[in-house]
Amino acid sequence: MDELVPRLAVLRALAADEHVTHAAESVGVPQPTVSRWLAALGASVGAPVVVRSGRRVRLTRAGRLLCEAADRALAALEAGHRAAAEEVSPERGQVALGFLHLLGRSVVPALVSGFREFHPSVRFRLVQDSRQDILDHLVNGVVDLALVSPPPTDPAFAHAVVREEELVLVVPPGHRLAGRASVRVAELAGEEFVGLEPGYGLRQITDDLCAAAGFVPTLAFEGQETETVRGLVAAGLGVALLPHADSPSGLPEIPLTPRASREIALVWPADPPLPPAVRAFRDHALTS
Repeated sequence: MDELVPRLAVLRALAADEHVTHAAESVGVPQPTVSRWLAALGASVGAPVVVRSGRRVRLTRAGRLLCEAADRALAALEAGHRAAAEEVSPERGQVALGFLHLLGRSVVPALVSGFREFHPSVRFRLVQDSRQDILDHLVNGVVDLALVSPPPTDPAFAHAVVREEELVLVVPPGHRLAGRASVRVAELAGEEFVGLEPGYGLRQITDDLCAAAGFVPTLAFEGQETETVRGLVAAGLGVALLPHADSPSGLPEIPLTPRASREIALVWPADPPLPPAVRAFRDHALTS
């Protein structure tokens, strides 16, 4: 087992770089040793874990499966090591926080800066991604906490709603609905939409609102950032359901009838207990 960990570290390095020399440098061993380790790994699983591709190497299917298992195992080991260190001194801890792109402009900076006023030595690792990817990161131990919308229903997660945002219809200037005081979602059945890609929480909410109104939205364009979506709306390429803009955008924003909103939740694993620094940040976020 003692020999397996550095060999798996080599495999992870090759997955990222596909270069034996660089992998050897990253783990601090000679290149011939790396070659022997790769051969030994292949022999232990009964199939090669790498194949040559020109001057580089790439992982075989067996190699990828072994690498994915190594990622999960090492993430758990790193989390355990961190928890043990923090048990002695919580102020030395690290918080890995996953969140939606839209929350990176104001919500996350405010929470982190407020927390660090009282815990200046706690370090943060910030991960931005789609809702589904963030929840997957939480399951796999890549992040400790997540800020997502809508809240998950999976019993593997615990969560608390920390913010609620109204959703409005955003249309290009001069659009037929631009002067309306409010609009029903059902009135949008014939419109082309601009929205986020599947896997993003706001896309799920848009699909759910349209389904409740009796239609499936026609997505003319899909993106990963709400500001990109606003830009596409401004270009006249469709309408969108979005939170209010943080700053004036020049685009008409029309309230929905009945009012629609999204809940932003802080999410953490139901088990096991959170490390002290993570628990302290969670409690801060829930009371801010």
